[in-house]
Amino acid sequence: MTRTTRLTGIASAIAVAALGIGLATRSGAEDPGHVLPAPAHGGVVVGLCDGTTSLEVTDLRDGETLSRARAQQVSDALMAEWRNKNPHVSWDDAEALAKADQAAQTGGSDSASAGAKKAADAEKAKSAGAGVQVQTYGAFSERDEAIWKAATDDFVHEGDRIFHDAKALGGTIGVSCDMCHPNAANTHPETYPKFQVQFGRVALLRDMINWCIGNPVRGKPLHDDDPRLKALEAYILAQRKGVALDYGKH
Repeated sequence: MTRTTRLTGIASAIAVAALGIGLATRSGAEDPGHVLPAPAHGGVVVGLCDGTTSLEVTDLRDGETLSRARAQQVSDALMAEWRNKNPHVSWDDAEALAKADQAAQTGGSDSASAGAKKAADAEKAKSAGAGVQVQTYGAFSERDEAIWKAATDDFVHEGDRIFHDAKALGGTIGVSCDMCHPNAANTHPETYPKFQVQFGRVALLRDMINWCIGNPVRGKPLHDDDPRLKALEAYILAQRKGVALDYGKH
């Protein structure tokens, strides 16, 4: 091996090591927030989840919380500004999702879930202590399936509750997810993972949920193991049931 070859190899190794350090530093860094302009009139500046749209709420002061009605007005104003800036872009299928959600609550999947849960609870009461099948394939009964379905539906319903509740999200100004995403509209969980400009990197659905909690909602991002984060993911996924996975799509 020549001296030049050895030096080239050393330089390559140093470059690879430096790249590794850079990647490790980046992956460990906090995700960037929505950089909001300073308030011009003593109020609080609230940002939309696109990472660019914002407005000052002049009747809100730091440490205060908006009423739900006022928070919805603020969210509507932000959405109106976004639509004005993006006249040819649709904010997805809020109306269709609202109809699906209404149908579910008036005798659709929720009623089926309630029936399944009631049957499952009755079975559990009869066979207290018997437990539920844990074998992965084959050896489970209709009773097991009813219990599993009831548990899954309860989990989704909890996510639905949190999605609509600013306090449950840990928000500090009264804004909740549904105010801009009614019935989880325009969340597109089937398109994750994908590159998100808010992060400058590829992100998962839970990353975007946490970004919204930390920015528009003005709360503290949830830990990966937080049941609230998992329930929110479950609710958003359930709202897009039947839509084909198409990761990386924008």
